[in-house]
Amino acid sequence: MCCVMFMIKDHLEIRNNHLIIGSADTAELAEQYGTPLYVTNESRVIENFSAYREAFPEADIYYAAKANASFAILRMLSREGAGADVFSYGELYMALLAGIPRKKILFNGNSKTDFELEKAVELGIRVSVDSQDELHALSKIADKSGKAAEIAFRVNPDVSPKTHPKISTGLRTSKFGIPSEEVVSIYREASELPGISPCGIHCHIGSQILDTSPFKETVQKMMDLVEKVVEIGIHLEFVDMGSGLGIPYKKGEPAPTPQDHADAILPLFKERTEALGISPVLILEPGRYIVADTTILLTRVNTVKKAVKNFVGVDAGFNLLIRPAMYDSYHHVVVANKASSPPEDIYTIAGPICETGDILAKDRELPRVEKGDLIALLDAGAYGFSMSSQYNGRPRCAEVLVKNGASDLIRSREDVEDLLAKQRLPARLM
Repeated sequence: MCCVMFMIKDHLEIRNNHLIIGSADTAELAEQYGTPLYVTNESRVIENFSAYREAFPEADIYYAAKANASFAILRMLSREGAGADVFSYGELYMALLAGIPRKKILFNGNSKTDFELEKAVELGIRVSVDSQDELHALSKIADKSGKAAEIAFRVNPDVSPKTHPKISTGLRTSKFGIPSEEVVSIYREASELPGISPCGIHCHIGSQILDTSPFKETVQKMMDLVEKVVEIGIHLEFVDMGSGLGIPYKKGEPAPTPQDHADAILPLFKERTEALGISPVLILEPGRYIVADTTILLTRVNTVKKAVKNFVGVDAGFNLLIRPAMYDSYHHVVVANKASSPPEDIYTIAGPICETGDILAKDRELPRVEKGDLIALLDAGAYGFSMSSQYNGRPRCAEVLVKNGASDLIRSREDVEDLLAKQRLPARLM
């Protein structure tokens, strides 16, 4: 009789020594679809989104598409009522195709092209304007088209989110946003420009934040600015506070929940808006929280080498999961076909890329690892496939969606022909 032995996380099980996700056996998935392989639990995506919606019942939840722009994920979140925070025309195109309403999309970004601004105006997408230069460009584009571009300004609130410097976006030194002291003057200027309709205000302070105090500080600073903007006659339909809520990548790591996030900011937001006599919609932009823990990366062991360390060479590298190399990020490792076996040694999981930094996990206590074993890297749903590449001439892997034990291929595995798909030879090299 097949029975669940215990849980690794509240949505991952071990059964008969195998790792189970979405009631599907990872060893069977690897045999069916090959490795490397991203596997996403559909029910967990919905559960995580629902946690935000329940914590913020009167807010709009805009999924940060950059975290994982898999079309299947965008589609399921669209059906749940999500909006989208997009950072490129590509993300905008996919969000619209997935069925997300135009009025629930915010086009973010610090360096938009004129083409992207033109598409936003053409499609009636709200734009988070990041600079005075962009404001003027958008005004010309909108005025020429005879349309009005609804905008927010992205504000740099100078808040330290206590996270990795490369994902701290609200610091004064960050490339993002209008400095706080310039916000009132730029709203005044925007209100007088042709083709521009200021209707919101926006900020985002960073990612993988494990303390709610920076969120509370952000609301305080943003509402100080809202008060000044309202005083000059700007009607704000929405206040977008971003998100950045982190997850516990390490076992036992404390991490706030969406309810903790709500408890930290909603009372202050309500108090300040009521004092001003305004009722803007609050927008949140979670990405990592919704998708990170929904997905694992399965990778097959090619070789085990005893050197200064026990190196486990696998078939996935930073071409598929760059977070450990870029941010020194931690991902919990499970030997998926020996998931309940006791640890026997310390191993370092190394990818096949021609870079010393291609290390997926350092010094982990694991059961005896052998060629052919299956390694699972947990919590790989955010900034995993979305940051992948074909470096070293390695085609990108497949993605599978699982639910109640059934699996569906949602992205086909690339092959070597895909490496040449958009390349062309000049006639002289024929």
